[in-house]
Amino acid sequence: MGRKHGPWTLKSSERLYADEFAEVWVDEVSKPGAEPSRRVTMRMKPGVAVLALDGEGFAHLVRTFRYAVGKECVEVVQGGVEEGEESSEAARRELKEELGAEASELIDLGLVDAVTSQVYSPAQIFLARGLSFGETERESTEDLQTVKVEFEEAVQMVLDGRVTQGISCTLILKASRLLAGESGGR
Repeated sequence: MGRKHGPWTLKSSERLYADEFAEVWVDEVSKPGAEPSRRVTMRMKPGVAVLALDGEGFAHLVRTFRYAVGKECVEVVQGGVEEGEESSEAARRELKEELGAEASELIDLGLVDAVTSQVYSPAQIFLARGLSFGETERESTEDLQTVKVEFEEAVQMVLDGRVTQGISCTLILKASRLLAGESGGR
């Protein structure tokens, strides 16, 4: 018969590829009123994203070339959650690795599913404040440049398309709402 998956019945599932970050699966499925079909999905390692905001109102972002979209992107700090690691621990680790920063305050702003139609890629998002900076601990494969902008400029970068990565956009805009609420909407 098969296993139910929402309105679908999963007849078979085959992993086509796997590495330390992702798996690609092809599923044979059926659904009432529709022809049997295949669904291809990618399952990414769960991740974290962190918006670093200093006491002077500056957002600390990173710029890096993203192969999939073929261009340099400005983003918040991001990375995978390691086996047995809490999301908050991963957020602090990524903040230190990519920006050389430690935060006295880490505010959990929830979970974001980046691309729900074909990709399982959950990311817990955080706002980091009370920053102190030291040396970065970037991995040898990371080619990042730090981008420091006033927070309102970071919001404008989302609105005018200079920041396009979905998790970064969501985090910056959620942080903007949170901070507006803290300041009484000013």
